[in-house]
Amino acid sequence: MDTQKVEEYIVQWLIDYKVQNKINGYVIGISGGIDSAVTSTLCAKTGLQTLCLDIPIRQNLSQHSRAKNHIKWLKEKFGNCICSNQIDLSSVFNEFKNTIPDEKKTFLQELALANTRARLRMTALYYFASLNNYIVVGTGNKVEDFGIGFFTKYGDGGVDISPIADLTKSEVYQLAEYLKIDKEIINAKPTDGLWEDNRTDEEQIGASYNEIEWAMKQKNLGKTLKDFKGRENEVFRIFEKHNRNNQHKMKSIPVCIIPEKLK
Repeated sequence: MDTQKVEEYIVQWLIDYKVQNKINGYVIGISGGIDSAVTSTLCAKTGLQTLCLDIPIRQNLSQHSRAKNHIKWLKEKFGNCICSNQIDLSSVFNEFKNTIPDEKKTFLQELALANTRARLRMTALYYFASLNNYIVVGTGNKVEDFGIGFFTKYGDGGVDISPIADLTKSEVYQLAEYLKIDKEIINAKPTDGLWEDNRTDEEQIGASYNEIEWAMKQKNLGKTLKDFKGRENEVFRIFEKHNRNNQHKMKSIPVCIIPEKLK
């Protein structure tokens, strides 16, 4: 990948979108992870107004610290085009959790609550976007958005534009190195920060991003499960399972088209 040209292309794409759609700037959630760090830096490089929101919900301290440090770095490097706000939604989440029926704790309940965190953050992002005529900038990469659907529908998947969604995770890391993103962020284990036990993405997915990228490539080459053995077979099976189960996230919402003769 020609990292410099990719960076320049994305920055110009962001500028063009702003001009064509007559918006005032960008709003982006800063998680302390590499995807939001890279995306927010690309937005900052446009020189246009970029609002960085730190939205902790009972957040792990290391994630929260990385987010704050990255926002500080952006302000020091890019000056007045960067502004920020911290919106702690922990009490809102706790109130929601205490209001819903007290059901037996299951994985599905935990998953629903994890997704609720992402949807609360999305609500906050759009609140500030509406106030300022900004757009919400997505931070999903190609593996998450189009490979295995590893995002929350109408949570972190609820965005206006996606600058890095055509970059694999490994390409995002290349871009992060080029942009001189903090090593603490680059070296941190990827996590969505939605679980009480702070589980990593790899623990949730069952494979590393490098492995999933490999499986995506093999799928695009027309390979099938029978072409692999051992760990490769297992990884390919994991990829196909997530890809199949999350198609409802990655495809457009089905619309019931009424035949003209019935109208």
